Amino acid sequence: MLRNIRWKNSIVIVLSSAFLAFGLYHVHTVSGVTEGGVLGLTLLLLQWFELSPAITGFIANALCYLLGWRVLGKDFIVYSAISTVAFAISYRIVEQFPPLWPQLYEMPLAAALLGAVFVGVGTGLCVRMGAAPSGDDALAMSLAPLLRVKIQWVYLISDLLILSLSLTYIPLARIAYSLLTVVLSGQIIGFLQRKKS
Repeated sequence: MLRNIRWKNSIVIVLSSAFLAFGLYHVHTVSGVTEGGVLGLTLLLLQWFELSPAITGFIANALCYLLGWRVLGKDFIVYSAISTVAFAISYRIVEQFPPLWPQLYEMPLAAALLGAVFVGVGTGLCVRMGAAPSGDDALAMSLAPLLRVKIQWVYLISDLLILSLSLTYIPLARIAYSLLTVVLSGQIIGFLQRKKS
């Protein structure tokens, strides 16, 4: 099962997942600007129930991968497991310290742009190496054929659903910034995925 797993890919996945965890904690959790999908769900559960994304992200991702294990290849599952564990450990480490930029709450546009870079680059490099730090990819790949819709619609629907639920703790004006960060991070992910080595 591990025959095709490359060390270079695994190292990039670990570092990218740590970069993502760092940005999620230091930007999204303090700014009131959130993400959609599983990342947004972890932030929602943090706000509603004070559950750490280190735990909820791991559980949500595991459930998504379990749902999609038949659709996804073995290499993707191994790389995604590496990414999920690296993200959980990294988030657990960074949440032990106070946020670096608490003033981002007063600068939602800067938070949206900075958050998009952390999410876009962190996730984009993982996807390029064949992994997903979040279960969004596994969920979208599983649901698209079942629902007979294009995969981008599954992503958009999950993002909009989580952003709508996030209105319970984020003002409408901040949701607009969240929508901006979701769109920008998606473009960065797409760019990094398409970029040739």
